[in-house]
Amino acid sequence: MTSTIASMKNKIAIVTGASRSTGIGTAICRALAGSGIDIFFTHWRAFDEVEGNGLEQAWPEQLHGELERLGVRASHMEADFSNPDMPSLIMNEVERTLDLALLEQHYVVNNRTTMLLSTEFAKRFEQNQPSGTNGRIIFMVSKGPDADNLAYTATKGALIALIEPLAVGLAPLQITVNGFDPGPTDSGWMDDGMKAHFLPLFPMGRIGLPEDAAKTIRFLASDDAQWITGQVIRSEGGFLGK
Repeated sequence: MTSTIASMKNKIAIVTGASRSTGIGTAICRALAGSGIDIFFTHWRAFDEVEGNGLEQAWPEQLHGELERLGVRASHMEADFSNPDMPSLIMNEVERTLDLALLEQHYVVNNRTTMLLSTEFAKRFEQNQPSGTNGRIIFMVSKGPDADNLAYTATKGALIALIEPLAVGLAPLQITVNGFDPGPTDSGWMDDGMKAHFLPLFPMGRIGLPEDAAKTIRFLASDDAQWITGQVIRSEGGFLGK
């Protein structure tokens, strides 16, 4: 059995019965993951030990890794469908594991990688650049009241919290650290409905464009911005939303 849970941001497929490398369930997992759908699959080793083509002990873990290498979130569990509570147990596990995986995914991209790259940049800058050279670190940040996007908003908030102390720590190296919030920007992700929603919230009568963000970033990267550090610059055209 395969079912999907759709949201504005993604789709999750629950595939019951993906215990063997040659099975239909495994083929379905691969096909759906190839289309960018996150996968939660079940298996029941006790059945496979005595039925069908026999047990492939490590297959669920191998399939899990294969699906993640396709760029989707994946998780799995043993599921005995003779247990009448199993449907609820599966849905509980789907919500728990994939929500956790989403938070970890945002943390890796928005926090861990950004912090490691920033500190590595500072080390190389100190080692290789002549004394008095100016450096720049500019974080792209965001905010908002979107209750369906908590992991993204939380990790971006953590990034904002890092800006001021990192700016203080790197100031002796003449490296400035600032955050840049472009607000809603029409970079290709907005459909007509979204544009209709956002447009009245811009008092200048248009939605932000990528070029607007680029101009401010260019200034922050220039020598003229050397005295600006530890700040979050909001270049939003007077956006009235939160």
